[in-house]
Amino acid sequence: MKMLPLLFSPAGKNARLSIVIYHRVLPKPDPLLGGSDVESFETELKYLTKNFNILPLSEAVKRLRSGTLPSRAVSITFDDGYADNAEIALPILLKYGITATFFVASGFLDGGRMWNDTVIESIRQVQGEVLDLNEIDLGTHAMTSLDERRRALSFLIGALKYLPQEARQSQVEKVRALISADLPDNLMMTSDQVRQLHHAGMEIGGHTINHPILTSIGNAAARTEIAEGKEILEGIIRAPVRLFAYPNGKPGKDYQVDHVNMVRQLGFDAAVSTAWGAARDSDDCFQLPRFTPWDKSEFFYVSRMVRNIFHKIEVA
Repeated sequence: MKMLPLLFSPAGKNARLSIVIYHRVLPKPDPLLGGSDVESFETELKYLTKNFNILPLSEAVKRLRSGTLPSRAVSITFDDGYADNAEIALPILLKYGITATFFVASGFLDGGRMWNDTVIESIRQVQGEVLDLNEIDLGTHAMTSLDERRRALSFLIGALKYLPQEARQSQVEKVRALISADLPDNLMMTSDQVRQLHHAGMEIGGHTINHPILTSIGNAAARTEIAEGKEILEGIIRAPVRLFAYPNGKPGKDYQVDHVNMVRQLGFDAAVSTAWGAARDSDDCFQLPRFTPWDKSEFFYVSRMVRNIFHKIEVA
């Protein structure tokens, strides 16, 4: 299988950098959400280590700029700062000798919870066959099957995601209250776990304080989110934070050129989006694309990684 990515991602000036994105690694599959669990994550690392050259993102960026990137180059990243990154993913990464980059939203450390997780965990706890959210203009949703819960969750996330931050949080708290959900406060990392990742050789990157969609807030607020998120993490690990991930990460929709300029001016070396594709040396290192294949077999996993090399990169 190595020959397939080698053909389309050679070394040197014509090299391409593929960056894989993760969020969580759970002990076992989540029937509501799906996503990565221990078994699937380790299988994917086996595919990647066997067929690609895995580099720390900071090294990959430097080598991309200098034209010295190896063939089949891949970096691995995690977004948001979930506790399972330290508890579950870290030991597996160390087992395979892989350095990953963890983009941490600093405001949720030490007992915080992201708004989408409040919605997810609330839906998980709904009792009865119907969820009536009409009094907060979010409709009525059947709850008799996993598929119906998934559809309700998809609707709610979509309806709330692009609201102004304060309005969104208000609605989220009303959803929680109407469901009477008792929610976990240990989903996100502690500051000690961030230090644990850093001391284990992992890279820590900025991801703002509160994970706002940057286009939904003013430029002054966006700059504060980016700069202070960086400063908080640097205070925790006592080392520079040089890499950044745009929250949500869709170019032109979730962040714009102004935000790219802020990241550059604030002393970061590179930044990543959630646009698909693989970067060339001529691409903007402050808008590096990322992608995660979902295939279960090695052949289709590697084939999808290769197809992603040819995806046209979107930028702000």
